[in-house]
Amino acid sequence: MFTDKQTDLIAFFAKNKEKLLREWDNSSVISKGDPFLGEIRKNAIALLNVVLTMHEMTDEEILVTLESLAKKISQERVMANINIGDFVYNVNLGRTILYSYLSKTGISWPDLQESMNRINFCFDKFLYFAVSHYTEAKNKIIEEKTLFIDSTHQDRLTLLGQMTSSFIHEFRNPLTSIQGFIQLLKADYPNMKYLEIISSELDQLNFRISQFLLLSKKELIGKEKAEFKMNQLIDEVLNFLYPSILDGKVKINKDLNEDITLHGYADEIRQVFINIIFNAIDVLNHHVHENPTIDIFSYLKDPQNITIDISNNGPIIPAELQKTIFEPFFTTKKLGTGLGLFVCKEIIEKHKGEMFCDSKPEKTTFSLTLPLAASPKIT
Repeated sequence: MFTDKQTDLIAFFAKNKEKLLREWDNSSVISKGDPFLGEIRKNAIALLNVVLTMHEMTDEEILVTLESLAKKISQERVMANINIGDFVYNVNLGRTILYSYLSKTGISWPDLQESMNRINFCFDKFLYFAVSHYTEAKNKIIEEKTLFIDSTHQDRLTLLGQMTSSFIHEFRNPLTSIQGFIQLLKADYPNMKYLEIISSELDQLNFRISQFLLLSKKELIGKEKAEFKMNQLIDEVLNFLYPSILDGKVKINKDLNEDITLHGYADEIRQVFINIIFNAIDVLNHHVHENPTIDIFSYLKDPQNITIDISNNGPIIPAELQKTIFEPFFTTKKLGTGLGLFVCKEIIEKHKGEMFCDSKPEKTTFSLTLPLAASPKIT
């Protein structure tokens, strides 16, 4: 049952409703291109009607009515693509104008206190529902767009991988023939100059080709997973890169756990070690350092996994770049492909492992975690 003061207040606002709405319309921030211009006044009337009838409803009924109205309006605001700040400003503007009329009712402020609390309750809950629904709708749109972009990006990468694989396989055939003839020349003319250099350069070219091939599943045809020794693999990589290590005067420090057996594609894991260590050598060669050093350290992360940290004391990788260095085609090198670290991460994750980068002023570390052969085999 209404008090006399509430009845007087409702009657006053009902009498001044059009005037209040007109003032609200004239002061609101509204875009001329808003596709829902015709709905804005209707929405203001609907919200005002809730306030005028709030004494007739329970709190639960008010909340249901406000949420329904807020959901409708927030969807319109999303479709209109307006700044949510403008909407919040306009709603609070209506509350301010409503308050300005309270002083004209002739009702004392103590008697108006309960009604003011109810008005605040209505406006606060309405804004809460509207902004919440608006945010959810916007996030859904962003998620859908992100999913579409990711899908399109993945399709392009797949197509690029297929095209690259087809081209590189054709390129690899004559390369294999050349390498074969180099071996024959070595056997027939063991003292011939430059054969070792030619052979080394061809190995490097083959290494680069392998990076491209790993973008395609075609490289897996005919290959089978097998067990292999991790420490032996690292030694093979260091022997392969020895000319580069020697040329760059890089010191290699090793502290490896007991010889660990892994299960997977040894040539792919070898590719990862070559890539990371060669990148470290390249970085140290391009930045003057009194004692260029690469540390290779391994330890059991837990009974099922081994972690290999490969660190260098070259310059720090900026924090913003650490988030993107594993993305395909991202590179800071003038002649880089941007595929090296991307392929490395793909290989490690395919082996059910993890790969991270942590760069500080004193050193940059690439951490690889791989399951031991005793763990469930990768598929």
